[in-house]
Amino acid sequence: MDLEAFELVLLRTPENAPDYDEAELQRIQREHLAHHDRLRADGHVVTNGPVIEQPDPSLRGLTFYRTGSLEESRQLAEADPAVRAGRLAVEIMIWYCPPGTMSKPGRPVTV
Repeated sequence: MDLEAFELVLLRTPENAPDYDEAELQRIQREHLAHHDRLRADGHVVTNGPVIEQPDPSLRGLTFYRTGSLEESRQLAEADPAVRAGRLAVEIMIWYCPPGTMSKPGRPVTV
């Protein structure tokens, strides 16, 4: 069976995430989103986004990388300003899917 491989990063809230005031949280979030915009523009990330209605509230988002290397994906994920600030932590693994799966659109939503 032919499959495509991607590096999947789970973004989680760590148990002891530091508290920041609202202005600092907004700055971190802006930088977090800009970081992912750059990764997508550079071709390192296929897609990413937050999750809602998940059974584990620590799970905040998913990112599908296509670097071909767990270590490179880990370095890119850990460079995220929200990770550096301690607001998010990463778990990384290889994810396989049928070829072309990542090119099909999902259903549009507004959040």
